Amino acid sequence: MKKMSNFRWIICSLLFFATTVNYLDRQVLSLTYKDFIAPVFGWTDNDYGTITAVFSIIYALCNLFAGKFIDRLGTKKGYLWAIFIWSLGACLHAGCGVGTSALKAAGFLGMMGVTTSVWLFLACRAVLALGEAGNFPAAIKVTAEYFPKKDRAFATSIFNSGSSVGALAAPLSIPLIAKYCGWEWSFVIIGALGFIWMGFWLWLYSKPSANSRVNADELAYINQDEGADAAAAKQADAEGPRISYLKAFSLRQTWALVLGRFLTDGVWWFFLFWTPGYLSDQFGYKSSDGMGMALIFTLYAIVTFVSIYLCKIPTYMVDKRGMNAYEGRMVAMFIFACFPLLALGAQPLGSYSAWFPAILIGLACAGHQAWSANVYSVVGDMFPKSTIGTLTGIAQFAAGCGSFMVNKCAGKLFTYAAGTTVVDGKEVEMTKDLLASGAQFARPAMEFLGYTGKPAGYCIVFGYCAVAYIVGWTCMKTLVPHYRKVEL
Repeated sequence: MKKMSNFRWIICSLLFFATTVNYLDRQVLSLTYKDFIAPVFGWTDNDYGTITAVFSIIYALCNLFAGKFIDRLGTKKGYLWAIFIWSLGACLHAGCGVGTSALKAAGFLGMMGVTTSVWLFLACRAVLALGEAGNFPAAIKVTAEYFPKKDRAFATSIFNSGSSVGALAAPLSIPLIAKYCGWEWSFVIIGALGFIWMGFWLWLYSKPSANSRVNADELAYINQDEGADAAAAKQADAEGPRISYLKAFSLRQTWALVLGRFLTDGVWWFFLFWTPGYLSDQFGYKSSDGMGMALIFTLYAIVTFVSIYLCKIPTYMVDKRGMNAYEGRMVAMFIFACFPLLALGAQPLGSYSAWFPAILIGLACAGHQAWSANVYSVVGDMFPKSTIGTLTGIAQFAAGCGSFMVNKCAGKLFTYAAGTTVVDGKEVEMTKDLLASGAQFARPAMEFLGYTGKPAGYCIVFGYCAVAYIVGWTCMKTLVPHYRKVEL
């Protein structure tokens, strides 16, 4: 008897690599900003905060429509377009230096000074965000095509682990490319990985029924739910009608989801975008130094492995403690919300060693990953299945708005906290080198809780990051104190 083929796992591996590349492309800027790009263009933290904030809001907006785009084009063409657009956007970053020089030479945007480069990077980040928004909807759709329902959660966890692998690979590769080849090549080389992936996708992917690498036994295994799906389609109307945005925003459960994401997602994106700069500002460890790479790698290793174990807590609460799903999840989420409180110790303990902030930020981010994995389920348990897509889009938009505000405010705060000095008749950000040279303050550095300058700014933002989840949990629990099924 001919053995069943297992080509569906080859397809799953393609999804895994696409997600890895997606995360790598997103990380290039944060790992090259402080030590390679800012010195070239004279960026302030406010400039960088604007770039990261705009990326967040565009990514959020595009998530509202990415699923419909993939559905309309189909998974093969849709995924190709998504990764082509984000890979192109990633590579375009490399031309920002030449573009800035050309525009200045031509007299365009001359009044904007160094912000000419900011506008060009903003355009590239917008293209990157547009394409990257299509990764998750496309991967989920492919998983539904190639796996029966019982295997989809496992397949999803495998391809989604590409984000963790990307986070671990990024600090070990991107800074070294920037150091030895130039920051432009870090965008080109990492961006080019997406074009290589497109070649494998064109070669290997087609619908299971049309794929010669899928034999009859595997096809039967993949399609084992067809009868159940037909019955489920007939039952869809009984599960609940579609929900309008107006109706959704009239429900407490919706606002619990919105606040749970709005107040907390900005914390994750802040640490993602600003940690390399923090280690450089605070401790002098460049992202291309061995110590800098080790610190960031350790941070994300903690995030990856600790969050996996934290995600088992809701199951323990239900199976071992006898709680209902909502109560068990909310107790678990309170535990997750306590992990970011460790960020309060990052600045005080940082005076002893940079390893303390790296470890504490890693634990705080592990708490976020566990929180994020469960916050949808809290409300998803109470809403009809027919409304989940709409609620997911609303939540993604709220998360993007929260990230926009945190990153933009952080950039402005850090620039203000550093103080200014006058160089060649212009007021510029005060740095350690300028201070050591004897430059006089035009505006003194900010002081807060015994910290001066940027450390004071980091202390304030870490404080917000620490309490955001407790505030978010309190809002969710206040709005929905007990399990309450939504009736439409």
